[in-house]
Amino acid sequence: MFDVTSFLPLEFAPPPFEAGWVWLAGAGPGDPGLLTLNTLHGLRTADVILHDALIDSRVLALAGPQAEVVLTGKRGGRVSCKQEDICALMVEQALDGRRVLRLKGGDPMMFGRGAEEIFALVAAGVRFRVIPGVSAGLGGLAYAGIPLTCRGVNEAVTFVTGHDIRGKVPELNWEALAQGSPVLVLFMALRNLHAIVPRLLAAGRRPDEAVAIVRNATGADQQVIETSLGDAVAVAATVEPPALVVVGEVVRLRATLDWLTP
Repeated sequence: MFDVTSFLPLEFAPPPFEAGWVWLAGAGPGDPGLLTLNTLHGLRTADVILHDALIDSRVLALAGPQAEVVLTGKRGGRVSCKQEDICALMVEQALDGRRVLRLKGGDPMMFGRGAEEIFALVAAGVRFRVIPGVSAGLGGLAYAGIPLTCRGVNEAVTFVTGHDIRGKVPELNWEALAQGSPVLVLFMALRNLHAIVPRLLAAGRRPDEAVAIVRNATGADQQVIETSLGDAVAVAATVEPPALVVVGEVVRLRATLDWLTP
């Protein structure tokens, strides 16, 4: 193990991680190399690390020897921690004077319930810092060889969650999304894809439009499956989460831009 400050330029020093504070930090989509320096500093100095279920074990291995590492993850369809219990644990640990690192996959403020947890900290008078992370919707697609935007192909991209607080398809204007955004990146959508795809097709998206399913983005066992919108539901039924679903013609650029596959 190493001191994160030992290889940094003298002009840079990570912010002090003070007792009684909570840092909500993004661990990125998996690859430890995508951690920010501030998150690495938090891992090395925290007294307790409350982490999501999908945090890569190689990231957790960077925790300091003094840290208590606690799994507080939520997984659909499995026995998991409740959000209110996670919030209560953060508050309890901080009020006990511990340095609490709340480590979340991707970015804590993008489909990561970061705002909900901050509301609880504010209500309890707990000081906090937010450390952004690389979202799977950014880093995961880059590792898959799929650009979010490309001149001449698309000038816009939309990130959408595949389920709402009830686990159902979000009540969005799917027609407007389908017609207005050439590229859609769907998070946590496998379970509801059977209901989302018909909405997109009914709004005018083509059955032969390119789709990619990126499983375990940036992880050692990352898998990228290319298909079409018309076949996406059947293909998704064979894929275990976590996975991103990307709809749009930028997927076809992967044939040239895929840098990771041998």
